[in-house]
Amino acid sequence: MDILIDVILRAGRSAVDLALFVLLPVMVVMLSLMRLLEARGVIDWLVARLAPLLRPIGLTGLGVFAALQISFVSFAGPIATLSMMSSRGASDRHIAATLAMVMAMAQANVLFPMTALGLAFGPTLWLSLAGGLIAAAVTYHGVGRHLSDREDVVDETLHHPVAEDAKGVLDVINRAGAESFKITIGAIPMLVLALVAVAALRASGAIGALTALLAPALAALSIDPALILPTLTKFIGGGTAMMGVFDDMLKSGEATVASMNASAGFLLHPLDIPGVAILISASKRVAAVWRPAAIGAAAGILARSLGHILVA
Repeated sequence: MDILIDVILRAGRSAVDLALFVLLPVMVVMLSLMRLLEARGVIDWLVARLAPLLRPIGLTGLGVFAALQISFVSFAGPIATLSMMSSRGASDRHIAATLAMVMAMAQANVLFPMTALGLAFGPTLWLSLAGGLIAAAVTYHGVGRHLSDREDVVDETLHHPVAEDAKGVLDVINRAGAESFKITIGAIPMLVLALVAVAALRASGAIGALTALLAPALAALSIDPALILPTLTKFIGGGTAMMGVFDDMLKSGEATVASMNASAGFLLHPLDIPGVAILISASKRVAAVWRPAAIGAAAGILARSLGHILVA
């Protein structure tokens, strides 16, 4: 029992340190910047100019906004946009393409904190965008072409606060800070549980046995066997849990910054059990197209993974 309590306390300390001293400051700054750009109309201006260019691959103005949300807010940011698309009459085909793009891109709530750990921000962001566009195109023109493309009258107006004076700016920053704090506190339970589970798997010898079993095959593919643990954690516990494990592995020397950058395309996206469950909660129409969207997202993630290997 003493060993279990010690494991829980160490996992809790690591999770709180990562959440409060890495995740929270980064999210406050980036979310405040994003919300100020929204309030100033910069996002509206950008969406209006990008939407016509991206329409051929299945992305509407709201789809462009969803890409900005996952890249600069968090993976949960596009949920409201997907729900909006569903209620405002977007076609199933466009919804599937947008969902695929979101599931294939790097989520800001993991991307920015992992930058503090050594992740190359620029290449990761650009490869994330490329992977998202590939996912949308594959879904819209390939696996999702059988979906209905009937659209009702679509209202793509983006409703958000304005910041025309000092009080408006302060209100936007305060709301962004509160949103960042909510995201951070919400991540702590998953971080703690993931780190406790990892410690238990290590202590039981399960990770060592699995690594020994897969090591020859991974070596033949030039893949670091140390990536087994964060990969399992990511697909079961989500991206935030994977970040906590990677932080712990970097501190202990079990992983390197180079291996983290090389594997970012494969590990940094919301196509995992918690991510898919949360995204499809946006509406019944979104949930109905998750299968073709997941296949399209897998194509985008594959492209991202190859890009990271080449860049690394």
